[in-house]
Amino acid sequence: MNAADRRCFADTNLLLYTLDGSNLAKQAAALAWRDALWERRLGRLSWQVLNEFYANATGKMGAPPATARQMVESYAQWQAVEFTLTFLQRAWHWTDQAGVDYWDALILAAAERTGCRYLLSEDFPHERRYGPMQVIDPFRVPPDEFFAS
Repeated sequence: MNAADRRCFADTNLLLYTLDGSNLAKQAAALAWRDALWERRLGRLSWQVLNEFYANATGKMGAPPATARQMVESYAQWQAVEFTLTFLQRAWHWTDQAGVDYWDALILAAAERTGCRYLLSEDFPHERRYGPMQVIDPFRVPPDEFFAS
């Protein structure tokens, strides 16, 4: 499998756990995934993810806005997918075909749009497939194991 086949779409929770010191195991896993994706240049996300990250990091988690903004600017390098009518129509497809809620459908459409075969999220069923994409719970599978297989 070539490197492009290992592109991973990061859901918001993965990014948020990098800041969350209240759950050290999840924080360590999130940091390992973040670092592995940076090193391999295989991380992808959407503007929805970046907006959710900023709102939750500064709101619920109390991160300083300057820190959260810097992180958003860095993560934006992960080829954040733009929002278009075609993208929205694909999200509607996922609400109709997979029965997921609208916000999760946007995540699926974005992962698909960025050419990811993997969606890193704890909010979807682990190993479930949505078309060619497979969900990987990043807190169940470490990145070294994922990239070694």
